Amino acid sequence: MHAYYADHFVLPLPEGHRFPMHKYSRLRDRLSAELPGVQLREAPAASDGELALVHTPAYIQGVATGLLDAALQREIGFPWSLAMAERARRSVGATVAAARDALSQGVAGNLAGGTHHAYAHKGGGFCVFNDMAVATRLMQAEAWRHARRLLQVAVIDLDVHQGNGTAHIFADDPSVFTLSLHGEKNFPFRKESSDLDVGLPDGCTDGPYLAALQQALQGLQDRFDPHLVIYLAGADPHEGDRLGRLKLTSDGMQARDQVVLDWAWQRRLPLVLCMGGGYGHDIETTVQVQMQTWRVALEGWQRWHNLGR
Repeated sequence: MHAYYADHFVLPLPEGHRFPMHKYSRLRDRLSAELPGVQLREAPAASDGELALVHTPAYIQGVATGLLDAALQREIGFPWSLAMAERARRSVGATVAAARDALSQGVAGNLAGGTHHAYAHKGGGFCVFNDMAVATRLMQAEAWRHARRLLQVAVIDLDVHQGNGTAHIFADDPSVFTLSLHGEKNFPFRKESSDLDVGLPDGCTDGPYLAALQQALQGLQDRFDPHLVIYLAGADPHEGDRLGRLKLTSDGMQARDQVVLDWAWQRRLPLVLCMGGGYGHDIETTVQVQMQTWRVALEGWQRWHNLGR
């Protein structure tokens, strides 16, 4: 199973910044040591042309040159640097590469990505470019070019924060279905309309969460027939997260991942994994939740591999 990383482009964040940048390299180290079935690959950088399938030229250039309006830079949440701009491109390139692999191999993923707060013309909430949106547009373009096939994509966003940027980008696009299961009172406080939004109360525990997820997946199935799934497996619904405000246990998080991977497998839908948020009081707790996700994903990939034997 292929997994793409770009954690060696480290953002020079100011002292006390709340974004846990080192979680990415820690996850890669653990995957390398504990899951040899996951083949780690350096992420390519997305080109201007690929980014322009979703983002405006002015915004792409502003990120590249560091000449974004100061208010737009503050909304992203990171100070500008060459490393920030390069990492943003490679975060997109990782999801693009994983999407191509998933279409041919069943399951693949990005050790980062899930930058769902980025709009076409601006970023936000630690998200610069929207990797899922760019990968969707590029896979659709390639499917049309090679097979004259309209590729329908479902984005299953289980980060604790609503995927406002992704929802806005695909608001009028019947070829993409956006599903967001999130904390109703959490960031962003002004939400966009996904195709299916499920807002959950603070303190939501395993049972109600998993029931809501099952119902949401049934709603997706009743309304849409995807050919590809992009799964944003945020670690921040976990009870140990500083920003999540939900109360899922580690077992509940693993069950969540299993539900999504099983749902996709039963329909033989290729799946792209993106990691999204995770802000544990103890960063090792976040990484452990992510490791569970990768174990479930690897098992999903193995089912595809065994099918071809």
